[in-house]
Amino acid sequence: MRAGRLVILVAVVVVVVAGGGAAEGAGECGRASADRVALRLAPCVSAADDPQSAPSSSCCSAVHTIGQSPSCLCAVMLSNTARVAGIKPEVAITIPKRCNMADRPVGYKCGDYTLP
Repeated sequence: MRAGRLVILVAVVVVVVAGGGAAEGAGECGRASADRVALRLAPCVSAADDPQSAPSSSCCSAVHTIGQSPSCLCAVMLSNTARVAGIKPEVAITIPKRCNMADRPVGYKCGDYTLP
């Protein structure tokens, strides 16, 4: 199952790069689209699948960097890239807490979800 998601993620990378996934202006994640930024969360695929798993250090590093902007983190977790990769937002939203991010935006509303 995890290998299948990785294949889908690679396919999405190809589509985003080939299709020019860069935004025309500034959005939630600055000049990069949320779909492009979502690609940085590839190390988090297993952590986004299992709410009991410990995220890797590379996953936590990526989440911490992206999480400096709560609106970007939210946009990434709800992006088409995350959806196509089979990421469950209700599980992904718990990764900052599982990474022990002291400065995570607790209570931030992200669509139908709230960051714990």
